[in-house]
Amino acid sequence: MAATTTTNGFAAGVTSSRASPIWRRTPRIIDNIRCPVVWRGARCELKPIAAATAREEEAGRTSSLSALEILKTSAADRYTKERSSIIVIGLSVHTTPVEVREKHAIPEAEWPRAIEELCFLNHIEEAAVLSTCNRMEIYVLALSKHRGVKEVTDWMSKTSGIPVSELSEHRFLLYNKDATQHIFNVSAGLDSLVLGEGQILAQVKQVVKAGQGVVGFGRNISGLFRHAVTVGKRVRSETNIAAGAVSVSSAAVELALMKLPESSHATARMLVIGAGKMGKLVIKHLVAKGCTKMVVVNRSEEKVAAICEEMKDVEIIYKPFSELHTCAAEADVIITSTASEYPLFLKEHVESLPPASLEVGGLRLFVDISIPRNVGSCVDVLETARVFNVDDLKEVVAANKEERLRKAMEAQAIIEEETRQFEAWRDSLETVPTIKKLRAYVERIRIAEVEKCLSKMGDDITKKQRKAIDDLSRGIVNKILHGPMQHLRCDGTDSRTVSETIENMHALNRIFSLETEVSVLEEKIRAKVEQIQKTIAG
Repeated sequence: MAATTTTNGFAAGVTSSRASPIWRRTPRIIDNIRCPVVWRGARCELKPIAAATAREEEAGRTSSLSALEILKTSAADRYTKERSSIIVIGLSVHTTPVEVREKHAIPEAEWPRAIEELCFLNHIEEAAVLSTCNRMEIYVLALSKHRGVKEVTDWMSKTSGIPVSELSEHRFLLYNKDATQHIFNVSAGLDSLVLGEGQILAQVKQVVKAGQGVVGFGRNISGLFRHAVTVGKRVRSETNIAAGAVSVSSAAVELALMKLPESSHATARMLVIGAGKMGKLVIKHLVAKGCTKMVVVNRSEEKVAAICEEMKDVEIIYKPFSELHTCAAEADVIITSTASEYPLFLKEHVESLPPASLEVGGLRLFVDISIPRNVGSCVDVLETARVFNVDDLKEVVAANKEERLRKAMEAQAIIEEETRQFEAWRDSLETVPTIKKLRAYVERIRIAEVEKCLSKMGDDITKKQRKAIDDLSRGIVNKILHGPMQHLRCDGTDSRTVSETIENMHALNRIFSLETEVSVLEEKIRAKVEQIQKTIAG
């Protein structure tokens, strides 16, 4: 079927093989029935949800609340003895091909919604999403390690359309300390395809920003990501890992030049699609390599105009998306970096373009660093084009392998130190219920004894005297509690070990019969129920 192109450059009337995640379903109201429009490639099918189905869903949510309450009696031992686990379930450029990663990609604007959906799962307390061109990772705090992994994996399968069996072939799983070290490595640029690249730190910061005000972005996971930002900054300031480091954008330019005949570097006609952060970096690196003229296609002219102001010695020609394929016909090298959810170039578009110039050998070069991809894999079968994506950047990155490993070793010592500090902070959270219970226990005694004292003194006591007695009792209590409280706090900065702090906690629990294990379980259940109720209300 012949393809038509809309004014924004998207292909219309073309069926793409790419599965579309839940984020790309647009709800519509038809005859008072809510119908999600489920995209099948570039086609969509309406699936009405009748009122009966809606009632069934509501009943299912109610039963979920009841199931959580049952935890108190059926699984109390497991949920109090086993601490909630931090888990990362991920797909990265190191383990997963781009055609799988792009189906799981979640746009930044949908991260809060994803967190809410994840925390609606029975065993997930907190969550965060990190989705970039090189990775899609979900971080959760789970009541049960194995149940949590199963629920998140099923959710990923449902939203991407990829069977669990296939997803399990590519995913990686990390728990607690290993998960902590992983996000610290990611933030420091040690896990990047391009070692030390700076864009990933900005993306980790964006996770924190996107999570603000979202119920499921709780104390543990938000603390983890905030600490990861600190680690990323520290590694870059205390090591030279970022010195001379290339980014995905610069690697894309290097790859394009590697694939072109050297004699054509100065004359090849360049087209850059997208003028966002990555697109701007592509333009800068092209200029650094000696390119003095290029065409930039973008939705709005403002960003391109701003880039032109910065690079006044370079001829940058702006074109709107409506002229996308016209510009492609006049280009030898096309570098794409847009947030389009559907391919901008399919086989039908490219095979109708005139051949590239003889200086580049007549082959049109596509370098696609977008996730999801802007250039369909079907284009690569054409004899007149060559297509490269983010996975192909490994060829560029492999050049300085020894130097990269040396820099990574320098940064690893910092990662290990910061991991110990974070783990100590998280361990110290275990003592919070004991601290609360002990304070409440002593406060009840204080209030009762003050009331006894005041009743014995009669009605003639003044407000000033009453306040003096109350202040005296509070002062005595605070001084007595100071020692025990100090021995219940451990943040990794003093000589007291975490195990010593936990021993102190158990001793106080026994001495005062605080029953904090039941308290922990009640708090977990209460928090989970409130979380689900807020989701239902929203």
